[in-house]
Amino acid sequence: MKEEDFIETEEQELFEHFRFEVDPGQKLLRIDKFLVNRIENASRSKIQSAADAENILVNQKPVKSNYKVKPNDVISIVMAYPPREIELIPEDIPINIVYEDNDVVIVDKEPGIVVHPSYGHYTGTLVNAMMYHLKDLPLFNTGEMRPGLVHRIDKNTSGLLVLAKTEQALNKLAKQFFDKTTERRYHALVWGTFDEKEGTITGHVGRNIRNRKIMQVFPDGSLGKHAVTHYKVLEELGYVTLVECKLETGRTHQIRVHFQHIGHPLFNDFEYGGDQILKGTTFTKYKQFVQNCFNILPRQALHAKTLGFVHPSSGEFMRFDSEIPDDMAQVIEKWRRYLSGRDDFEQ
Repeated sequence: MKEEDFIETEEQELFEHFRFEVDPGQKLLRIDKFLVNRIENASRSKIQSAADAENILVNQKPVKSNYKVKPNDVISIVMAYPPREIELIPEDIPINIVYEDNDVVIVDKEPGIVVHPSYGHYTGTLVNAMMYHLKDLPLFNTGEMRPGLVHRIDKNTSGLLVLAKTEQALNKLAKQFFDKTTERRYHALVWGTFDEKEGTITGHVGRNIRNRKIMQVFPDGSLGKHAVTHYKVLEELGYVTLVECKLETGRTHQIRVHFQHIGHPLFNDFEYGGDQILKGTTFTKYKQFVQNCFNILPRQALHAKTLGFVHPSSGEFMRFDSEIPDDMAQVIEKWRRYLSGRDDFEQ
């Protein structure tokens, strides 16, 4: 048996994809038993949940968990991210829930909140808050890391996230993210102006060779994972531009590193160089104006504005939209005033 094409997207999309080619000499065996012996940390119940969500394909067709594996079958499975060996504590932390039903929760995250636990952030995360809010549900009372999550946004990015409340919903959402059928649109304020009103940034994204805490683009595809960001200009504001970004893939820091790669870092993105005055004049008042903007918006100017997906139970396509948060809105308005000559640089 060969195992190929294993993908573990480290942070942004929290699911895994496995592909197995069954040996010619394989005896008939239930597929749940076959897979539980080959996928680390995968319980039989989780594999059965994946099958119920039609996330297990044999020869490109969905099968049930009692399917008998045959010689030369090609098996593909998408699973929600496996549990990790850490116990999480539910915490009564205020969160902005904009929609909730029996299957999903939509959260509008404020900037500054870590989504899921990681080194140095075992408490105070969105997951800790959700474990308290949903503590009576089986998925959230096990103490496992990342219950309900199939994607994330960065600590200092604001906006919309979907969390699943059941194993079935979790698996169905994971498949949609894997198949790239979700709709995710961001608004970003970036340095500089664009010659074209629309464009696409393509380039593998992976860990920076010199600094593992940030990402870099590998245009030749030698490292990292395939990443595509579509964008269009919404508003030109002098030395900065408001753009809408549509994600085709969801790699860690994808929008931030893609725009840095094409010479347009996000405004005040300290990890990718946007916290410097990259465009504009040398006048002291202009420098003070930009610094005032940095003070109002002490983070990268990025907001997850629109989120759309097919509801895991009803099959209805649902779309949610979030207002630009106050810090980002204030800075956009200041640039509008600057462009119109009405900003005295002292505000």
